[in-house]
Amino acid sequence: MVVTVKTHHPHDGCPAGTCGHPLGNPHSPGKVAATMREFNAGALHSGSKHGPKVTNPRQAVAIGLSQARKAGEKVSPPKEI
Repeated sequence: MVVTVKTHHPHDGCPAGTCGHPLGNPHSPGKVAATMREFNAGALHSGSKHGPKVTNPRQAVAIGLSQARKAGEKVSPPKEI
């Protein structure tokens, strides 16, 4: 007797970005992960390498998302205020 198991993909049946599941490939480290490593090492600066150091983790994530969007990676769209 052979039993087949149907796996559920997180984006089955929903438009991308509307179901709450993250976009992009979760197995590939992207700009956000690299930015957070830089932040945790204390080497992340706002603006340029001569600007002030980033001390807020939320600001570090925002910088990483901005860099990812500029690089063309699939990330969630920016929130409108």
